[in-house]
Amino acid sequence: MVDTGEPVPYMERTRQYYRALGYAKDYVWARHDDVPFSKLPKPLSRSRLALITTANPVDYSGTRQLWSGAIHPAPPRLHTADLAWDKESTHTDDRGTFLPIEAAEKLAGEGVFAALAPRFHGVPTDYSQRSTMEDVAPKVLQRLRNDGADGAVLCPL
Repeated sequence: MVDTGEPVPYMERTRQYYRALGYAKDYVWARHDDVPFSKLPKPLSRSRLALITTANPVDYSGTRQLWSGAIHPAPPRLHTADLAWDKESTHTDDRGTFLPIEAAEKLAGEGVFAALAPRFHGVPTDYSQRSTMEDVAPKVLQRLRNDGADGAVLCPL
């Protein structure tokens, strides 16, 4: 793979991929005129953050669902084999590349933010906007609130 320094045309590549699979209609990207994000309630240096990944637990049963895991002890690995990523150019042997617990704890130790929440959360990649907005997102939000998180960092695979 040659690095040209140009951005990857991700959306166009996704359209082409879905067409190559035989889908009659292009994937419809989510659009939100009223974005459900907000500013942190306090400065980042005093905020507790949670990590959210798209990987599955190591004992993955084949059903994609919301799940949570403890930050301590950090899981040595997660299940990623069934997810779509460029398996010819990279690997997922280094859990820190898609669930950077140790890197985040180092930043917290340096005062960039206050601390990590006690759990990280895994979200399913089922490509359903309805499921995401009506089911998964509200449940993730409740778990973040239960963990006392002021914000979340999305760490997709």
